[in-house]
Amino acid sequence: MAKLVFDIETSALPVENFDDVQQEYLFREAARLPDEAARAAKRAELAQFMSLWPFTSQVVCVAMLNADTARGQVLFIAEDYEDAAETGAVEFVPCADETELLTAFWDVAKHYDEIVTFNGRGFDVPFLYLRSAQLNVPITKKNWLGYRYAVEPHCDLAEQLTFYGVSGRDGAARKFNLDFYCKAFGIESPKSHGVTGMDVKDLLAAGKYQEIAEYCLRDVKATVQLYQIWKERLAGIK
Repeated sequence: MAKLVFDIETSALPVENFDDVQQEYLFREAARLPDEAARAAKRAELAQFMSLWPFTSQVVCVAMLNADTARGQVLFIAEDYEDAAETGAVEFVPCADETELLTAFWDVAKHYDEIVTFNGRGFDVPFLYLRSAQLNVPITKKNWLGYRYAVEPHCDLAEQLTFYGVSGRDGAARKFNLDFYCKAFGIESPKSHGVTGMDVKDLLAAGKYQEIAEYCLRDVKATVQLYQIWKERLAGIK
């Protein structure tokens, strides 16, 4: 059965989008600090975390590949972006806004019963669910969180490579990031081109939409290769 491998990129919404009460809630930890410099540093730290929460940020890119055929799409938000690029079997599709992007994503998702992600159970899937619900975008697949201790319908490689967190933070099967796993298994890291998830907000502000899309696609290509290694060498170990 065909599996959809995907990854998302997100970017924090402007602080000004939130009213005074919401801002006080978001930055409460910073306000409690007595020193002004410490407050500013803590506020900056909390602002960075805003890109990780679906109620304080938006999906700006989703890259998708069929695990078997390597065909797919990259959906990305772009202002005044005219030419849709194509790289082999992957189509780059600019979207006017997040609603259009999420609608297009769920339209593809409905054709797949199984997915593969890296940390998708903890981040990508709940983020897509909650963000879609907030924007009233119909969700065509509502079972992707599934039963944690199973690889169907959702094979989360971050769960599989830690054996569901069997050894905690410091044990033999501790969790590493995708970059570290890629280097360990001889896969080209998505970060090898000098772009990381921390750069997405600045790239978006600079109008470098294609760079975000290409980075997200590199994440997915690496995830596909990592999935093939897991399937050949580790699948079935419990």
